[in-house]
Amino acid sequence: MKPVQKIRTITAALASAALFCTACPAPSAETDSDTADTSTTGDDTTTGSNTAVTGMTTVVTTTGETDGETDGETDGETTGPEVPEVYGEWVKREPAGAVCSDGSQFKFFVNFSETSDNLLVYLEPGGACWDYETCSGNTALGAANPNGIPDTHMDKYGVLSPILSRIDDNNPAKDWNLVFIPYCTGDVHTGNKVMTYEDPDGVGEPIVYRHNGHNNVTATIDYLNQQFPVVDQMMLTGCSAGGAGSIINYYFFRDRMQGVERSYLLNDSGPIFPSSGFSAPLHAKIRSSWDVDPILTTIPDGAKLMDDFGNLNSMLADLFPEDRLSTVYFKRDYNYSRYSYERFYPDPSKEQTLSFWAKDTDLLTAQYDKYDNLGYYIPYWRGINDSHCTGIITYDGTEIEEMNMDLSIFIDDLLDDDAPLESYEESDQPGEDP
Repeated sequence: MKPVQKIRTITAALASAALFCTACPAPSAETDSDTADTSTTGDDTTTGSNTAVTGMTTVVTTTGETDGETDGETDGETTGPEVPEVYGEWVKREPAGAVCSDGSQFKFFVNFSETSDNLLVYLEPGGACWDYETCSGNTALGAANPNGIPDTHMDKYGVLSPILSRIDDNNPAKDWNLVFIPYCTGDVHTGNKVMTYEDPDGVGEPIVYRHNGHNNVTATIDYLNQQFPVVDQMMLTGCSAGGAGSIINYYFFRDRMQGVERSYLLNDSGPIFPSSGFSAPLHAKIRSSWDVDPILTTIPDGAKLMDDFGNLNSMLADLFPEDRLSTVYFKRDYNYSRYSYERFYPDPSKEQTLSFWAKDTDLLTAQYDKYDNLGYYIPYWRGINDSHCTGIITYDGTEIEEMNMDLSIFIDDLLDDDAPLESYEESDQPGEDP
């Protein structure tokens, strides 16, 4: 059993910056009438494959082939990596058949490096939905980007986290190839079902919602496998819904990305707790609404996840013993905890919600402590975004001062294959959370 350090920390002064919506307010039920509707019934599943298009300052269309010819869409028969149209800028790719919740075209963004074959994949945050109330905008909890992804998406999200920065000399991924996977399906990048949600009051129109996250991610993986045939180091990360998506989809990245030598997971604020705790009703609900069981059972021994979704943590540790896998979040996260419990328990107060979170945390840390290749970093609180998402905007406020630790050091250690992967949990600090 590996050593665990539970340490008191003093929260540093917070950076003054505009906050990004990471578990966004509920979306509008409106859809874009100009986008194609790829579904015919409320029970059909959608599938995804591959292709190309724009960036923050550049609009380029490419087939994905190495000859540089352009036609706006790939035919899925490319023979090798494409020649990037630009380096150091975000450019978009549009996989054929991959769609957002409203049926509009799904797209992801790549920032190519000329100096590294390493790869950072970041999954976007943005809440979740699984019934009429959450998918229609009638509740404070909902899902981001219900009307699809604009071409200018990275104007905002390119600076979401220090791990995406090319100008931060302390960023270990500064010169890596960067990939950003947007979130527009309300299913933590995991769904596999087109749902029709009926208004329980019989007033509003039914909502057709495409929980197509897994297929969108798979289409992205297919592109990355072709585009990056040799990857020395790959880190899969994301916060909130993106954090949960990173761990749920981790097996599929590792299984389908054939050229990866070393791989790391940084699940930021999307923990998959054992179902024996207070997260059991949430796990049951999303498995039903998003039809994730057929996906999970494609993982070796995936049937075990039907009994306990939290078995995913130990399953990945066993499947990839040389990989270094981590979960990081705040003990006072009053954002993801609300999604986890608020709609499943009768009107819990903030302290009741956070007590559920604390008890689920105890279950998770006990599970992680059994594995040398699982690690966690759990500071207490900071005054950004209800203590949600440790890695957005700044690492200020994630310090464990007595050990000279903060999240950036933890990430450096995570990427150091020669060092043991240690875990850190701060003790409770009454009065820090006003």
